[in-house]
Amino acid sequence: MSKRQEIRQRRQRERTRNRILVIVLVAAGALLIAFAFIKPLLFQTQATASATQSLVIVITPKAIVAKVNGVHLGDPNALVKVDVYEDFRCSACSNYTTNYEPQIIQTYVDTGKVYYTFHSFIVIDGNDGTDASFRSANAALCASEQGHFWDYHDTLYANQVTESASLFTDERLVTMAKNLNLDMTAFTQCYQAKKYASDINNDISQAHTLNLTFTPSILVDGTLVQNFDQLNTIIDAALAGK
Repeated sequence: MSKRQEIRQRRQRERTRNRILVIVLVAAGALLIAFAFIKPLLFQTQATASATQSLVIVITPKAIVAKVNGVHLGDPNALVKVDVYEDFRCSACSNYTTNYEPQIIQTYVDTGKVYYTFHSFIVIDGNDGTDASFRSANAALCASEQGHFWDYHDTLYANQVTESASLFTDERLVTMAKNLNLDMTAFTQCYQAKKYASDINNDISQAHTLNLTFTPSILVDGTLVQNFDQLNTIIDAALAGK
């Protein structure tokens, strides 16, 4: 091989190495740029998942003076009947449960004047295409088998930070039951079998028959209450008319 050919081949090899080096550097740069965009999303996803998993608020079950019978509170022979139609994911229902219901129970139910009944009225599932409200209602009714409907009811609302279905996953609903020290074998069998599907659907049908269109819908002796601030006045009037 002549000296000129040797030089030519050496230069060709150098050019090939340089091209490979450029390709490697460009690829590495592209990967670094891609990671710079993806990394915040990964951390955000991990943080969201962690927050969702750790958000299960543990409540202290309240002492209920009134007689408890599943979704019913009080004396079935009480002069006035109050029926509450709610969706456990409904933020307005959470507001009612937090700011109105305790006083109504203490003033009228515990004193034997009102018979108070909860009904499942599933509306939010129809808005977002999930079954989170339905599963929550079924879980609460499974808890009622062990005498803890109202404790589970309060736990669901305490954990209802938003109406998002992500706050009412199977895992979280089971965790809520564990926090109430329920018999988890019985609860899980009931929950997984969707044992109370027909009861929930019956409540929904009843709500439609009553022409109810929103949650919470509160009825005093069958009359829909339009303003919760007047609930005491309406109950007092119903009692006075007996």
